[in-house]
Amino acid sequence: MIEDLVKQIETRFEELGAQMTDPEVISDRERYAEVGRAYSRLESAAKLAVEWRRAQDDAAGALELLSEDGEDPEMREELSGARARIEALEEEIRLAILESDPNDEKNVIVEIQGGAGGDEAGLWAGDVYRMLVKYAERLGLQTESMDIGEGKYTFEIKGSRPPDGAYSIFKFEGGTHRVQRVPQTESQGRVHTSTATVAVLPEAEEVDVEVDPNDLQIDVYRSSGPGGQSVNTTDSAVRITHKPSGIVVSMQDEKSQLQNREKALRVLRARIYERALSEQQAELAADRRSQVGTGDRAEKIRTYNYGERRVTDHRIKLTVHNLDQVLEGELDELTAALQADEKRRRLQAQAAA
Repeated sequence: MIEDLVKQIETRFEELGAQMTDPEVISDRERYAEVGRAYSRLESAAKLAVEWRRAQDDAAGALELLSEDGEDPEMREELSGARARIEALEEEIRLAILESDPNDEKNVIVEIQGGAGGDEAGLWAGDVYRMLVKYAERLGLQTESMDIGEGKYTFEIKGSRPPDGAYSIFKFEGGTHRVQRVPQTESQGRVHTSTATVAVLPEAEEVDVEVDPNDLQIDVYRSSGPGGQSVNTTDSAVRITHKPSGIVVSMQDEKSQLQNREKALRVLRARIYERALSEQQAELAADRRSQVGTGDRAEKIRTYNYGERRVTDHRIKLTVHNLDQVLEGELDELTAALQADEKRRRLQAQAAA
């Protein structure tokens, strides 16, 4: 079975390589980009297939020599090592060819807001926002603020890290982030626990979600700053209500009503798309409410402990002791472990199906 799988990988990778140099494909920008993504996605599996072939040859060579001299301990050790490599490579190959989440190629809209913990929760939401923005920038992705202020942060992350897009990385940040630290608002030096909730929504294009303009109620009003004071003399803020679902999106970050409306529609489409996904794939717990929870201290995906300078991801029971670096956007180790865990769980589900 693994032999057939390796052959399929080799054949498909060769076909994609040929298409990458085909003038007809190159002249079609959309098709060329699609082929390029498929090539990049299969590249790791193709490299593993080469290693598997080499390990098979090593095992066959060692076995042949042992047939001539069955007492050669060096050949026995080489055969054992080659067989162990083959077994490990077979699992890696199966993991590498798992179909990716169809949303992995998409940009994301991230919504962060303070949960439990009063004023400190709002401050922590700002820290989580800055951490994720720094992470995106480190990866060479673009960020665009959409609605920032008063403990709530909505922004977009655009771009890709071949073979996938922003969603493949940032989907693991959705949930309740818990912090344990002496807050800036606490004068007695007491360690306080508070939370921020993060929702990560794959950005929906118009082709993904059809929104009937007749289903929208659009209200405009003057934008306001902290404390409710007016910061704009025109009705530039926009509130859009999607009447069938009851989803409401408000946007006042831009001075232009048109820009606020456009941003609000993008967020609205993302929320409608994400809700449709959650209804279709309830077993994946993809809906926004289950993703972020209630923000209660007991609900958390990750804990940031300032006293011990550690970060613990509770989903995979991984603890790292580099809090300062994590807050500066160095989340690579956590993301890699979460991606590996996702692949293993999907492989197990595939085997059980």
